[in-house]
Amino acid sequence: MKKVLFISSTGGHFNELMQLKPLMEEYDYHIITEKTKTNSNLKEKYGKDKVDFLVYGTKKNLFAYFFKFAWNWIKSLYFLFKLRPDVLVTTGTHTAVPMCYLSKLFRTKVIYIETFANRTTPTVAGRLIYPVADTFVVQWENMLQFYPKAVCWGWIY
Repeated sequence: MKKVLFISSTGGHFNELMQLKPLMEEYDYHIITEKTKTNSNLKEKYGKDKVDFLVYGTKKNLFAYFFKFAWNWIKSLYFLFKLRPDVLVTTGTHTAVPMCYLSKLFRTKVIYIETFANRTTPTVAGRLIYPVADTFVVQWENMLQFYPKAVCWGWIY
C-alpha cells in the first residue's frame, strides 16, 4: 500500500485538505499541519501514529517567523526520514513549502492543490511549489493561465 503524506497549514488550507479524507482512507496515510488550539485534538481523532505537527508561524512578526520557518525545515526533514512517503499531497501554504522541496530529495512525488480561495491570482506558495510539483492542480480553469502545466480538477469542496 502506498504511503501518502497529507500536509497543509492550519485554517482554510487544512479544511481543503480534509475534503480529501475519503481518499486518505485508501492509503497508508499521515497528516501534518501546524499545531494550534483549534486542531490539538487531531491525534485523538485520527490516532497518535497518523498525525504530526509543525510549528505555527505567522508573518506578523517577521523576526520570529524566520526562526519558526527554519525550524520547520528541520522538522520536515525529520518527518520525511521517519515516514518515507511515496506521495505528498498538499494544499499549501508556507508550512508545505519546505516539505515539498525536501521531498524531491527523497524522490517523493509531490501533488500540490492550489487553493480554491484564489481564482484570479496565484499564491506565493503555488509559485514556489510549481517548479517541483509532479502534479499541480488548480480548482479554477482561468488559473491555467498562470500555471500552464497544471491540471484543472475542479473544486474539492
